[in-house]
Amino acid sequence: MIDGVTLLTYLLVVLGFVFIPGPATLLTVTRATSSGTQVGIATGLGIACGDVIHTTMAVFGLSALIYASAFLFSLVKYAGAAYLVYLGLRAILAKAPAGLSLDSTRRSAAAAFKQAIIAEVLNPKTALFFLAFLPQFVRPENGAVQLQLAILGLILVALGLLSTVIFAIGAGRIGSILRRNPIVLRWQGRVVGAIYCALGVRLALQEK
Repeated sequence: MIDGVTLLTYLLVVLGFVFIPGPATLLTVTRATSSGTQVGIATGLGIACGDVIHTTMAVFGLSALIYASAFLFSLVKYAGAAYLVYLGLRAILAKAPAGLSLDSTRRSAAAAFKQAIIAEVLNPKTALFFLAFLPQFVRPENGAVQLQLAILGLILVALGLLSTVIFAIGAGRIGSILRRNPIVLRWQGRVVGAIYCALGVRLALQEK
């Protein structure tokens, strides 16, 4: 079992990390602002599920395999970039919504959840982060290494979800005010699409 000092240090480091805005936060805030708090939270949940997959990959060594293979790294990277650009272009070309009914919000939340999982899983930088970060807090004397990696990864996922939910609630409230403006409704798809495309280009240009 992880000792108290290591666990406390890990918690403090992770808390500082997850509340620094990054691509996952931007994705969540964009969704919450344009489509409401429920959709933003669904995006955060999707990102968390993607991070659970990355934790599993780190535990079983799949992240190391991606890191070791230039081909696999590039394949995952460009697939993720292409997917984000696709989502961006679709948002830009979509018609401006007339309003957010309960039914449309539920459909949008379900779609946002699935899209967030795919986008997070197809980000090799996240896989490499889990691979490089988690082992720094693993102590062989504390027991099974894989179990420690799993516990540390799930703690990171939980705290990351907490931060995205907080950002989603805040952005959702701001978005509910902005969406009352017809000009904002007319341009929100283009803005959201541009942000998605920018994230895709950013991912495509990243190196190991």
